[in-house]
Amino acid sequence: MITKEIVINIPNGLEARPVALLVQVASQYECSIHVATTDKRVNAKSIMGMMSMGISSGEKVTVTADGPDEEAAIENIEKYLSSK
Repeated sequence: MITKEIVINIPNGLEARPVALLVQVASQYECSIHVATTDKRVNAKSIMGMMSMGISSGEKVTVTADGPDEEAAIENIEKYLSSK
């Protein structure tokens, strides 16, 4: 299991389109992936779960991946969330 804290660097935060793209990135991996804030933890492969988070640009989240391809999953999710 790998856990990494990531700062959201997407200009408008995780609204509809960025959430859909994040779910596409996460769904490429076999491992389980969760995104957590201080009060909520959801499956990164769930559009509805991710939409319910309401994560803004500049906010920190903790991403956890557990499974055979966890390293690649964390690396690519971090790349996506940190992009401008």
